[in-house]
Amino acid sequence: MASFTDIIQQNPLVLVDFSATWCGPCQMLAPILKDLKTHYGEALSIIKIDVDKNNALASSYRVQGVPTLILFRDGQQVWRQSGVLTVQQLIAVVDPQRA
Repeated sequence: MASFTDIIQQNPLVLVDFSATWCGPCQMLAPILKDLKTHYGEALSIIKIDVDKNNALASSYRVQGVPTLILFRDGQQVWRQSGVLTVQQLIAVVDPQRA
């Protein structure tokens, strides 16, 4: 299995969803992210990180609450926000990074 670092460096745009199974807002975000993936297809990779199973990774990115979304472009963090966003709000974040 590829490491987290490999994934964010090998894909031009990666949206990381730091979440937890017990988190209600995280569950609300799941279908929104599915719609976002449908919108972008292969142009955007979306990976879900369970903070309870990957505590060290969550800590290294200073994830305090879930859901926390972090967008990486060419391996560099370009955007971050906690909470649930709509598909339209996420598209407004991702589109400018596609250049």
